[in-house]
This record gives sequence, C-alpha cells and structure tokens, in this order.
Amino acid sequence: MTERNDQPPSTPTGDTTEGLENSAQRFLQEVGARVRNARTRHGMSRKVLARESGVSERYLAQLETGSGNISILLLRQVADATGLKLQDLVAEADQDAPELMSILELARRASPAQREEIISSLTELLDQSGANLKASRIALIGLRGAGKSTLGRLVAEDLKIPFIELNHEIEHDSGLAIPEIFALYGQDGYRRLEQRCLRSVIDRHNKVVLAVAGGIVAEANTYDMLLRSFHTVWLQASPEEHMNRVRAQGDRRPMAGNPAAMNDLRSILESRQQLYANAEASYNTSTKTVTQCRTELTRLLSNRLAS
Repeated sequence: MTERNDQPPSTPTGDTTEGLENSAQRFLQEVGARVRNARTRHGMSRKVLARESGVSERYLAQLETGSGNISILLLRQVADATGLKLQDLVAEADQDAPELMSILELARRASPAQREEIISSLTELLDQSGANLKASRIALIGLRGAGKSTLGRLVAEDLKIPFIELNHEIEHDSGLAIPEIFALYGQDGYRRLEQRCLRSVIDRHNKVVLAVAGGIVAEANTYDMLLRSFHTVWLQASPEEHMNRVRAQGDRRPMAGNPAAMNDLRSILESRQQLYANAEASYNTSTKTVTQCRTELTRLLSNRLAS
C-alpha cells in the first residue's frame, strides 16, 4: 500500500516573505529613480510635474524615494507628463548588463546630493565622449517676423535634416488650431501643451531644425529645456521689419485698430531681449535677402554643429 501525503501545501517561510518584500522595495525604488531621472532630464521641478500629471507633489515625493506604492493609473499619468511610455517606468532592469546594475545599486545607496553629483558626472563624461545632449538639434528663437519658419525650412533642407514648427506639433497633438487653444484653455493651457510637445520632439529627434513661438522664453522651465537640448540661435530684426514682414504675410492684426502696435512691439522686444540673449548664437536678418540669410545661417549652423 502506498503511503499518502496529506500534508497541506507549504507556505512561504519568513526568509521567503522577507525576500519578496525586499524585491518589491527594490522595484519601487527603481521606478522612483526612473521618474526622478526623467523629471530631471526634462528640466521639470516636482511642482511642474505635479501640475502636468495631476498627481500631488507629496505623492510624487513618496514615489521618487521608493516609499509610495502608486496606482498603475496615476503612474501612467506621470509617464505621459514626462514623455515616457508606462513600460519605460516599470520594465525590469536588464539582467544582462551587470555594470548598469552596479550603477543603479550605487545610486540607491547614495544620498540625494550624491545622486545629483552622480548624474552630473555621468552627463559630463558623456558630453566629453561626444554624446552631446544637444546632439544635432537646432532651435530658432525670436519674435514673429524674424524669419524662423522661412529660414528654418531652407536651412534644414541645406543640412539635410527635418524641419519642425512647434506650433504645428501643438495643433496636431491637441487637434485644435492655436487660436482655439488660447480661447478654450488660455495661455497656461497653451504653455503646458508647448512644453509637452517640446519634450516629444526631443525624444523623437536627434537631428532637427525647430522653429518655436517667440513667447517660449517667458516660460522658464520650457526655455531651460530648450537651451539644454538644442543649439539655439536668436534671429534678430528691427521692430519695423518684424512688423512689415508679418503684414506682408497677409496678417493685418498687428495694426488693425491699434495705432500703438509699434510701441507695443518695441516693448515686447525690449522685455525679452535678455532672455533671447541666452541663445548660443544670434543672427541679424535686417536688410538682408532670404538667399543671403540662408547662405550665412547655414554656414553658421554647420560650423556650430561641427565644433
């Protein structure tokens, strides 16, 4: 007669339970580190991320330190706000890369200040090795009428890289025209879309010429992201040329019923001048033909990318 085994199924021992808890804690810490790194990489403060994702700053702080078990729906909101996919935050670390695992383990054991030093040192090392964070991205900034769209398209053709207008990206992302966005969501809503679409362009393109709206410099976090991720060139022109070019394009709004429009334009240009001056380079398009500007700007950007 065979002997029956009526013993109940075994339950996890204390060691096994502790191992599961440790594994879960390491996973939460890894997810938190990925969120924090994504936020830092895009130049977002925790306050900005909270606003963009709809997740409270307190919850984000717990998430980033690995002490909070965030729901999958909230984590997806955080991923969307940082321009990532949900799987980018929750995927298991690559077990075939022991060096990466060692770096992650050191980062887990480091203090917040030490982690900042680690990130700074790695960034500097990558830059020195040629993996520049700006890659071959070029951004043209300046007031309306400076020639960002016209010259941007021509220069991109000369450099054989894509040309993108950020406002077109915003319209495609929202399904609305720019005036409708302002009417429905106001300037704050437009600025949120602007920042999100800028992150998307950075994630998708290492080589691109980007034309941005003149007011992007007024949003500090977005402008910082632009300066860090692109070789920026300020296209300059006299106030009179700015106005004449806009009117030549068929837009009569700047002068319609507003005799003080030129004074307003001068005031805007003066208020933004110091912000525009943070660009890597500037190029004055005044009194020059499109052909001349195209040749000189292409040469300027070619030299900057080469160096």
